Order: sequence, then C-alpha cells, then structure tokens
Amino acid sequence: MQAQVLVPLVKALQAELGEARANALVRKALGDLYRGFGEEFWKSKNLNKNETDLGQAVGSAFTTYARGDALAYDVIEQSKDVFAFDVKRCAYAEFYKALGEPELGFLLICTADFATADGFGPDITLTRTQTIMQGADHCDFRYRRDSGERR
Repeated sequence: MQAQVLVPLVKALQAELGEARANALVRKALGDLYRGFGEEFWKSKNLNKNETDLGQAVGSAFTTYARGDALAYDVIEQSKDVFAFDVKRCAYAEFYKALGEPELGFLLICTADFATADGFGPDITLTRTQTIMQGADHCDFRYRRDSGERR
C-alpha cells in the first residue's frame, strides 16, 4: 500500500523539483516522522518496562519488523550496549526490486533506519555500510550505545 502511494508521489516530486531536491525533501519529511517513532519506542522501553538494555530493546523491535517472514537475519552480538545483526533476506528489498525501483526502496525504507535510531537518543548510534536494497548480499546493522551517559 505504501509503495502504491509513495512511489508515484516521489517520482512526481523528482520530475518537478529534480531528483536531488525531491529526495532531500522526502528524507527530511520521513526522517522527522521516523525519528518521532524512535523517540516513542525508546520512551516506551525505558519508562513503561524500565528496559535500558539496548540489545533487548532493539532486538524486540526487529522481531516486529521481521514478522511474516519479512526479514531473515543473524544476530552477531547482543548485549546491554550493543545489538549487531546481519539481514540475509529482506522482503522489502525484494518488493522494490520487483517494482524496478530499488533506489526508491532505499529512500523510502532503508533511510528510515537511521532516523529511527536518532530517536533513541544521542548515546545510541547505528552504523550500516551496505544494504540488500543497494545490491549487497546482506545488510550489516550495528547499534551501539556510546560509552558516555548511560540510559
């Protein structure tokens, strides 16, 4: 459903504003939205359940994203300050590739990961060097709590 609405919208924006300007506008709009989702998620984990374990919190979120066989992933490291995993199969990437729009899939889906992580707070960082959506054989997600202030 999202793709049926957003792909034509983004394509129209790109045609009108140019690809770089349209993509920047989409990244900002979606970034603000997903950052807010991240903030709400993190607040619910910290305040409602008193859960400050990064590995447990982010791991539970990815269980949700992976439901219905949407993602197949291997956990590399999970601890209070780290959640590192590799996505080996991604139904979202498969969907956008089937549409012939993997670059829009990256814009609409993959860039949201960093904005959501920003919502977790300034001491949580996400590093990812490759994605299936961009042609890699896996996505390498590395969430880490910086050694500074603890939540």
